[in-house]
Amino acid sequence: MVATGRVPNTANMGLESMGIETQRGFVAVNKKMQVLTKHEDGEVVPGVWCIGDANGKMMLAHAASAQGISAIENIAGREHAVDHDAIPAACFTHPEIAMVGPTEEQCIERAEKEGWTLGKSQGNFRANSKALAEGEGNGIAKVLFNKDTGKVVAVHIIGIHAADLIQECSNAVAAGTTVQELSMMVHTHPTLSEVLDEAFKGAVGMSSH
Repeated sequence: MVATGRVPNTANMGLESMGIETQRGFVAVNKKMQVLTKHEDGEVVPGVWCIGDANGKMMLAHAASAQGISAIENIAGREHAVDHDAIPAACFTHPEIAMVGPTEEQCIERAEKEGWTLGKSQGNFRANSKALAEGEGNGIAKVLFNKDTGKVVAVHIIGIHAADLIQECSNAVAAGTTVQELSMMVHTHPTLSEVLDEAFKGAVGMSSH
C-alpha cells in the first residue's frame, strides 16, 4: 500500500486578506460550516462558508456533500449541523473495511471522560451462511455501545461487502437507536446483514442461533 496523502488547495485564494488563518492549508469552520478566522477561538467571517476537504473535518466525498447541504440549509435560515460521528467510511480493499464513529481507543477515552460504560459485541462472518457460500468466511463486525443508554457509538467491519453493511450502522448512530431496539429487528436470511444481527443480539446477552 502506498499512501501519498492529500493537501487542501487553498493557497493563493486571498484568505489572508480576509483575516483567515489556515493550518497546513485547512480552513477552520464551526458546526454550521461558517468560516472562522482561526482554529482556536476564531470568530465567524460573515458570509463565508467552507465545505469538503478544505476544512479537513472528514476528507470523504459523501461528507463534503453532506456539509454542502448543511451549509445551504444554514444560509437559508434553517439551522443544521452535520453529525460527523454518524458519517460512514470505507476502504475498498479485499476484504473491505468500513467504520462509523470513533475508533475503539477513542471510544474508551470518551467513555472515561464523559463517565459512561463502554460495551463491545462482535459478529463473525465465519458463522454466516451467505459469507461461507461466497467463500468469504473471514471477517468480523464489532459494535461499540454505551451500556448506560444502549446507544450505538461506533461500528467497525472487516469482511465481504463491509462498505454496504456499514450503512445500517450509520443510520443507527444518526438516529440514536439502541442495541436493545436493533437486537429485535429482523434481518433477512440468508444475508450478510445477519453478521450485524449477531453483534446486536450479543450486546444484550441474546443469541441469534
